[in-house]
Amino acid sequence: MSVRHPIISVTGSSGAGTTTIKHTFAQIFRREGISAAWIEGDAFHRYDREGMRRAMAEAAASGNPHFSHFGPEANLLLELEATFRSYAETGQGRTRHYVHDPVEAELYGVPPGAFTPWEPFPEGTDLLFYEGLHGAVVTDEIDVARWADVKIGVVPVINLEWIQKIHRDKATRGYSTEAVTDTILRRMPDYIHYICPQFTQTDINFQRVPTVDTSNPFIARWIPTPDESMVVIRFKNPRGIDFPYLVQMIPDSFMSRANSIVIPGGKLDLAMQLILTPMIIRLVERARRG
Repeated sequence: MSVRHPIISVTGSSGAGTTTIKHTFAQIFRREGISAAWIEGDAFHRYDREGMRRAMAEAAASGNPHFSHFGPEANLLLELEATFRSYAETGQGRTRHYVHDPVEAELYGVPPGAFTPWEPFPEGTDLLFYEGLHGAVVTDEIDVARWADVKIGVVPVINLEWIQKIHRDKATRGYSTEAVTDTILRRMPDYIHYICPQFTQTDINFQRVPTVDTSNPFIARWIPTPDESMVVIRFKNPRGIDFPYLVQMIPDSFMSRANSIVIPGGKLDLAMQLILTPMIIRLVERARRG
């Protein structure tokens, strides 16, 4: 954690919806005149697309069928922690971009499945914003969570997470349902050991819960809409959170526990604006005073 160079970390699984949350933060930063350095979690994958295929094949041949982007072996987590530490101490660091598709390839000038070169963060940013798989990961060798000032988990219930991933990968990456299902199965041990534990480290969790039947996510024809969902917002430390104000400002919301508020899914952006804007402003004002 840092007074002068704060870090906000949003973490969630593939298909959880962290990119949507990123857009809300971008709106807040733009409205409040905040300059942010950005890290996409994919930038710290160890392998490009072809290299990952080879690494998976080698792991499977040696008896490990569960090698995945969720685990530490496929990522540069030591480098990610070093980048967090560097920014917290100096306001400096570096990142790159993983190019997912032809549209991004045209934008960045490198082929799909490859990385752009490493580049330093812009000078004079107010904070660092991370969005990806490992923003609060802790292992015996790595502690990324310790460096983030605000850690946010995006955690839809598991069936909804799978539905979102299946539909996204089919629509944008051309995968079959069977291929996405194989990926889910391959990643499951790393999901249990490295993704789920992060949500005990996070300060706030946003968990979307569908109010329609998602019993078999592998045959679902549609992703439940926000209006077909509720969102449970859990605060690790509820001290200083004005729950009566939030319940008043967010229609049809209610408290489910002393540290949790439940809101209609369609009000998520409003809730995030109300909850996160004051936190971000306090971080930046503290940094500027420091």
